[in-house]
Amino acid sequence: MPYHIKTPGKLVGDVYWKGGNTWTETYTDRKQFSAKSAADAVKATTVTMNGVTWTPRWFANSTVVTE
Repeated sequence: MPYHIKTPGKLVGDVYWKGGNTWTETYTDRKQFSAKSAADAVKATTVTMNGVTWTPRWFANSTVVTE
C-alpha cells in the first residue's frame, strides 16, 4: 500500500510532493513511499538557520495519506 504526502493548494485542489522542493498538481507524478514511516520522516523535515529550527511551510500543513 503506497503512501504519499499531500497538502491543500492555494489556487487548486490538493498538491502532491514530487521530491526535493517540488510539488505537483498531477496525482501520477507524486513521490510514493512503500512505508508510512518513510513518508512521515520526510514530512517531519526541519530546517535550522542561525540557531532557529522550523518546519518548512510546504510541510507544515501537509498530511501523509494512502489512496
